[in-house]
Amino acid sequence: MADRKIEDYQDIINLPHHVSVTRPHMSMCDRAAQFFPFAALTGYDTAVKENSTAD
Repeated sequence: MADRKIEDYQDIINLPHHVSVTRPHMSMCDRAAQFFPFAALTGYDTAVKENSTAD
């Protein structure tokens, strides 16, 4: 893939962000849940819970 520069996107860089009129905005929690299966730190949640209850 060729190196990209900001100049390559000057025609679209200032366009407004698209907001759907037919679909509701997804919450941050729901959006994060979409990517949960790809979490890099498998077992991290369990370790945090174990350590936070060890007090």
